[in-house]
Amino acid sequence: MSKEHIQEVVKKSLEKYFRDLGEQRPSNVYEMVVLTVEKPILEAVMERAQGNQSHAAEMLGINRNTLRKKLQQHGLI
Repeated sequence: MSKEHIQEVVKKSLEKYFRDLGEQRPSNVYEMVVLTVEKPILEAVMERAQGNQSHAAEMLGINRNTLRKKLQQHGLI
């Protein structure tokens, strides 16, 4: 799956979200999207890294402590 395909999936999902809202005004869309996609990203990367947080943090391009905090926030550790 290419980066462009992932972007298209996100775009189409947001378009559907906006359609489903109808006349309601959207709010906090950025935070909603980040929180929605962050957990499956963390799950997939941790699986790929075979549970090694240092490797997972390196794959994500974030500090290991930041990764640990995010894993805790999502109930993954």
